[in-house]
Amino acid sequence: MSTAYHPQTDGQSERTIQTLEELLRACVINFGKEPSNPWWSFLTATIIILVSKLHRLRLYTETTEKFFQIKKRIQATRDRQKSLANRNRKPMEFQVGDMVMLKVSPWKGVIRFGKREKLNPRYIGPFKVLAKVGAVAYRLELPYQLSRVHSTFHVSNLKKCYADEPLAISLDEIQIDDK
Repeated sequence: MSTAYHPQTDGQSERTIQTLEELLRACVINFGKEPSNPWWSFLTATIIILVSKLHRLRLYTETTEKFFQIKKRIQATRDRQKSLANRNRKPMEFQVGDMVMLKVSPWKGVIRFGKREKLNPRYIGPFKVLAKVGAVAYRLELPYQLSRVHSTFHVSNLKKCYADEPLAISLDEIQIDDK
């Protein structure tokens, strides 16, 4: 472990490990077999224990550093994905009196337009916004043909109407099932 890559260490533990390893090598080289002096065997065992503890400390430090590095990269990835996802989102708000189109694709089986599903219109309307209900819901003024449908809708089912009223789709073909 070099201080160039790990500036939080001062190199003291690395130098201690090197010194202990050199002492251990000297003990093994000088006394090729079991040393007769009990002091040398105690010193050798102590050196082995210290070296293993310092290696574990180094491994723990490296693992902790890798963990925090991985955590930073995951957070950076999350932030990047969030910014890319938010780029496509448009906060939609309507004022009371605005004209909006109503999305009808989630109402399969409830409203039928006399055509096959593929050819059904995606939006019907325009309808006038009567009130804002909560942060993301709006109450619409619906015609008599849609009297069985609840008049409050989530903002994701609405779209601002920019066209003139004469160009709007008529609701004459709508049939409401018993469901």
